[in-house]
Amino acid sequence: MTLRAGTMRLACMFSSILLFGAAGLLLFISLQDPTELSPQQVPGVKFNMRLQQPHNDFPPGSSQDVDFEARAKRVTQDLSSRSPRGLNLLVPDPPQAHLNTGARLRPRQRRRRLLIKKMPAAAAILANSSAGALVRPAPRALDSRWVGLHQSQQERKRVMREACAKYRSSSSRRAVTPRHVSRIFVEDRHRVLYCEVPKAGCSNWKRVLMVLAGLASSTADIHHNTVHYGSALKRLDTFDRQGILHRLSTYTKMLFVREPFERLVSAFRDKFEHPNSYYHPVFGKAILARYRANASREALRTGSGVRFPEFIQYLLDVHRPVGMDIHWDHVSRLCSPCLIDYDFVGKFESMEDDANFFLSLIHAPGNLTFPQFKDRHAQEARTTARITHQYFAQLSAPQRQRAYDFYYMDYLMFNYSKPFADLY
Repeated sequence: MTLRAGTMRLACMFSSILLFGAAGLLLFISLQDPTELSPQQVPGVKFNMRLQQPHNDFPPGSSQDVDFEARAKRVTQDLSSRSPRGLNLLVPDPPQAHLNTGARLRPRQRRRRLLIKKMPAAAAILANSSAGALVRPAPRALDSRWVGLHQSQQERKRVMREACAKYRSSSSRRAVTPRHVSRIFVEDRHRVLYCEVPKAGCSNWKRVLMVLAGLASSTADIHHNTVHYGSALKRLDTFDRQGILHRLSTYTKMLFVREPFERLVSAFRDKFEHPNSYYHPVFGKAILARYRANASREALRTGSGVRFPEFIQYLLDVHRPVGMDIHWDHVSRLCSPCLIDYDFVGKFESMEDDANFFLSLIHAPGNLTFPQFKDRHAQEARTTARITHQYFAQLSAPQRQRAYDFYYMDYLMFNYSKPFADLY
């Protein structure tokens, strides 16, 4: 009897030890930062003076250091012939601020007005910002034009990060999923990731990527259907998780944006003012059926003739009869700039300078420049600020305000001015 009681006491003690151990392990796990337990994207790169040759096969994860004086000498020699070639991108330490794309709460109007008023001041960015410098040129290596472009990059990235930190503060804890990178195209030879923003030069950028990849000798040789309906360029979401994370942490990530209202009007003119076998039957018919009183049978049958105010009604309707489309969706949704730390932010309004500066930074072939031709409807004038104002003049002041609210994060994140004086 005594032996049996002793055995039971030992069993109870052993069970208690196991329970305490399990509880301690659970407590330890609960105290860990979940971001430390999963693979992380290394956010961003810094431009520095390092010569790099194009990669002809899958690139390794790291590169060899080169003596600074030798790098500066070679870059200076290259500048004398064309532009600041040979600027490579180095992966920095992760920034301290947590960025977020998850939250989608609309800011209050008063807060929005105050923040918009502060945006011009945000553009005057200190050179020793914690965001890190893009380019640290050797003495006399860069002329004032390229230094100005470098400073523009600093300002754009700073403003973008401030907007993300202010409104979307927890995105760094979110895992990157294939959906977040579904609009990103991959060019492995020069280690470039390009997020496609429709109506912001994306057709010509994809032509450039195809030339960089060795798929064509000239951008002029690549037709529209090859660009948009071919499968020559890979998307980042076609790779496995390891391939996605590797490229996000080691490749140069870039996107080009455009003034939101101009981009919207450009999309409307392209898709609804010209014959289109997809947008008229899919979007046009639904828009006319919902928003045009006494629409003709012919209009309902073809979906042609959508007017800009009707299109805006569809865009602002929370119960849209047909879903969103990439040509007028927010850049913040297409490219997730608060989750993916882009290394280069170009603008459609300064496309030639920004594009050729970027090509110099990745050491593209010297004869490759960004093409200037218009991809579709070449005889039609490009959408400008003047044309955009003509279209928005068809709307009431409340409609313009709601459209501005709809694209507010794009205006804020990419530091575009309010297009109308009565907006707040």
